[in-house]
Amino acid sequence: QVQLVESGGGLVQAGGSLRLSCAASGNIVSIGTMGWYRQAPGKQRELVARIFPGGLISYVDSVKGRFTISRDNAKSAVYLQMNSLKTEDTAVYYCWVRTVTATDYWGQGTQVTVSS
Repeated sequence: QVQLVESGGGLVQAGGSLRLSCAASGNIVSIGTMGWYRQAPGKQRELVARIFPGGLISYVDSVKGRFTISRDNAKSAVYLQMNSLKTEDTAVYYCWVRTVTATDYWGQGTQVTVSS
């Protein structure tokens, strides 16, 4: 089992920045890919960014150039730096990990609200 705890969400004006953090605990040696999903009201959950164990990174097109994902393996943590936020970035953001046995774990979610 892996437990994930997010922090860093909140309310910000359009154009502002937020940094999300996620700390993993439990069976951390099994963690492979780490990332962030988000779900806006009435929409499906989407993968925002992910970082593979070797450091390869991918982003959804809508956040490229604005969001930066990083991980600290020593701390079993993953971060999402969000700059130039837009109202359409408003969503609940979920930390996600996939273990080496392809089991997915999710955090409880943190609300990000971007006002115009």
